[in-house]
Amino acid sequence: MKKVTMRDVAEHAKVSKSTVSQYLNKRYDYMGAETKKRIEEAIRVLGYQPNYVARSLKQKKTSTIGVIVANILHSFSTQVIRAIEDYCHEQDFHVIVCNADDDPEKERKYIEMLRAKQVDGLIVFPTGENLDLYDRMIEEKFPLVFVDRLIDQLPVRCVLLDNEAASELAVDHLADQGYRRIAIMTTSLERKITPRIERISGYRKALEKHGLEPKEEYIKSLEIPSMKEEVKNMLSLPEPPDAILAANDMALMEILSAVKDENIRVPEELAVVGIDEVSFASLFTPSITTVEQPAFLMGKEAAAMLLELTEKPERVAEKHVLRYEPSLHPRESS
Repeated sequence: MKKVTMRDVAEHAKVSKSTVSQYLNKRYDYMGAETKKRIEEAIRVLGYQPNYVARSLKQKKTSTIGVIVANILHSFSTQVIRAIEDYCHEQDFHVIVCNADDDPEKERKYIEMLRAKQVDGLIVFPTGENLDLYDRMIEEKFPLVFVDRLIDQLPVRCVLLDNEAASELAVDHLADQGYRRIAIMTTSLERKITPRIERISGYRKALEKHGLEPKEEYIKSLEIPSMKEEVKNMLSLPEPPDAILAANDMALMEILSAVKDENIRVPEELAVVGIDEVSFASLFTPSITTVEQPAFLMGKEAAAMLLELTEKPERVAEKHVLRYEPSLHPRESS
């Protein structure tokens, strides 16, 4: 079957080939409504499919970006991806999403794959490694934005939460409710992931502000499969915590599962607060107090930053860190 070309569309619509090109590139400034209608009808009748590969070679742009998330299971990651996709859709950009599983080797492979596909830029939740790849991208003025995590030595634009403020909001709330033995649980600190470190730092500072001594047995960072058992261990201490702060949504689910297994009454025996708003927070019994990140705003800003850099690659190496304020949603669990 003969492939329908742009020339075929032009002949069917009785316009020039350049006019069809302008229509396909959404340059309608000097195009009448009747002309647009004829071209649209010709495309429909002929079944014309634009050759995006040829167009990208000509324009040296693919109108496609890559997003590499650390863990797609986090509710925050899902919300950020949705916001990025929504914004890019409005700007006629396509989005390829990859899940690195916090694995530097997977992250490296995805970076190399996406660059081989000639994406116009990358939004990354970085593992903290692969600095050689990032250095090369910066040197080549390749558009790059980080989300959720900083790599201090790299001059990269970054969008993330004020993580210390998030922990402070949670501890302030618990202390105001009369809780004094406040614990925190987060995922492993082995790779020194920014939000995990900053949330523990904010927790320590907030305890000291309220005259409460941080106890090391109340501060746990570990892999997710070990969390439930560690919650049970903490609750078996001679002086168990009377409140626990889950530093992210995955930790929150493990804590709630352990509480259920042990028939612990919330908040009578243990108050629970989570950082990251989760869809079940208001539906759970009792409803869960959370500290929310403005994930959709953060995703939209990251996308806007990246698309700006695709137009102004000379600004790629300008370091700019944009932090968003968290908000507390008090509910029945505290």
